[in-house]
Amino acid sequence: MKSSRRNFLVGAGGVLAASGIAARQPAVAEPETAALAPETGVEPFFGLHQGGIATPSQTQTYFAVFDLQTDKADDVKALLRRWTDLAARLSTGASNRATSPDVLKTDSGEALGLNPNRLTLTFGFGATLFEKAGKDRYGLKARKPEALIDLPYFNGDQLVEEQTGGDLSIQACANNPQVAFHAIRQLAREAHGIASIRWAQSGFSAQYGDKAPRNVMGFKDGTINPQTNLDYDRFVWVGDEGPAWMHGGSYVVARLVRIAIEHWDRMDLDYQQQTIGREKFSGAPLGGRKETDPLDLKAVDKDGNPLIPPTAHARIASAAMNDGAQLLRRGYSYNNGATFIAERWPPWRQGIEYDAGTFFVCYQRDPRTAFVKIFDKLSKLDAMNQFVTHVGSGLFACPPGIGRGGFIGDKLFET
Repeated sequence: MKSSRRNFLVGAGGVLAASGIAARQPAVAEPETAALAPETGVEPFFGLHQGGIATPSQTQTYFAVFDLQTDKADDVKALLRRWTDLAARLSTGASNRATSPDVLKTDSGEALGLNPNRLTLTFGFGATLFEKAGKDRYGLKARKPEALIDLPYFNGDQLVEEQTGGDLSIQACANNPQVAFHAIRQLAREAHGIASIRWAQSGFSAQYGDKAPRNVMGFKDGTINPQTNLDYDRFVWVGDEGPAWMHGGSYVVARLVRIAIEHWDRMDLDYQQQTIGREKFSGAPLGGRKETDPLDLKAVDKDGNPLIPPTAHARIASAAMNDGAQLLRRGYSYNNGATFIAERWPPWRQGIEYDAGTFFVCYQRDPRTAFVKIFDKLSKLDAMNQFVTHVGSGLFACPPGIGRGGFIGDKLFET
């Protein structure tokens, strides 16, 4: 599921998940699992940073948000400990290799026989974990990070309450959709009586080896991808400006972006390309020749008009137009079938339409200087606005990686 507007179509600031950081994490795979093919093998669970952030992107995701049902901090800590132990086992695929039917007493079984498929599980804390309806729920209010804000209303937002907010988040990523969903199922069952799912979304990405995949709008998604030279300490990992328990963590923004595919499909090719600012077939920026050509925002035609229009998504979402702001995107496309929809775009028709688009997920050091800064401009100026509607949203603080013997966010609960 890659993003909606062409940096929400190619990654705002053009940043996708990168390799390098995750490679420094200690492996937890057993010898036989470590020998699996790269696309089906084991990603490390323990380490300096949580997996699933700097980890090279997998092809499938299942993102689930939970609401807590307890008023006891000890219950929350106990759940996070159980989730940590279970997530570590799930990441190795141990239960999937079970040779006894006894495993079905504690596992739903739909992933039996499947490899780990590079499963990662990334956990986050919503603002309502710290304070809800003015109440300090678990004695954590004073430890809430300043960056964990309520996202502002953006032009065109039509957020559905049932797909917005939440106390806890988990993003499962894998190269097999059943593996990702299986992991969330097991974690949800472990949470019974303490937390329940508020909303969830699955997504997919059509990978083409080292080439950028295409999103549901038909454009290449992720062309601008400085994954090998992104400054993670500057743009992704929280530093000394955050509370101690967040050092080495990150903030995730998740946005469910419905695309009016029927409306988009009625547009001619030139209009689509002017909207995006790129050639649909090659992925090259308008005025360029190759997909990898840099955006030339100063290029003009024979009449002096910008080759990349002022409202083109690629222009407005570029780092050059946002004071160098960048973020790390782990977004996917989604397809929820079809449903009754009242369009907010002319001619404002109503009827059964595709419920499909982009599940935009991005990680950053501070959402106020990354996502909010970039998207505020996009929501006002981007030509893509006539085709997209943001219907779901969440912001979560993802604590740093987990050491052996610790649990997710353990430093938050230290007294």
